[in-house]
Amino acid sequence: MKKVAIFASGNGSNAENIIKYFIRSSSIKINLIVTNNPNAKVLERIKNYNITTKVFSKQDLESGKVLNALQLHKINFIVLAGFLLKIPEEMIANYDKKIINIHPSLLPLYGGKGMYGRHIHKKVFESKDDKTGITIHFVNKNYDEGDIIFQAKCQLPKNVTLKGIQKKVHKLELNFFPRIIESLLNGDN
Repeated sequence: MKKVAIFASGNGSNAENIIKYFIRSSSIKINLIVTNNPNAKVLERIKNYNITTKVFSKQDLESGKVLNALQLHKINFIVLAGFLLKIPEEMIANYDKKIINIHPSLLPLYGGKGMYGRHIHKKVFESKDDKTGITIHFVNKNYDEGDIIFQAKCQLPKNVTLKGIQKKVHKLELNFFPRIIESLLNGDN
């Protein structure tokens, strides 16, 4: 059984979608939800799934307390789903090619520190891009620079709104993220 921890800082729609996807899996279990935000909606969303949650500070992450908790729970794989803090190098070394992130743009476009969620969609909108998408990538020491695992694109109509961009990208996230996690954990990639 592969045990997965999901790190989330906010709403948790991707985390909940991943939990639902693997709820009946005999080989992959979402074992832990980790957040740096005690008020994150993800904590409310996942209450009915009987999954352990850990709330921690940025200092806990940087000092190794979070890494210790992951090891205590025998976590094999980490999924960042709307998690906004930088992952420490010690954790990356301990989980080499076992930490992935989803980014709501076609990296390398609109990546880096401070580039998440609505900020990215606003850049796509202001740039009048005719397409956007998602990137699933391994996490390294730099924001959004890890090796790309998968990208999915969607075309944008000329009259697209900011909300329209957000909806199209979120649909891609919900559709592809659990399947790519499953593929990685089953060794299909």
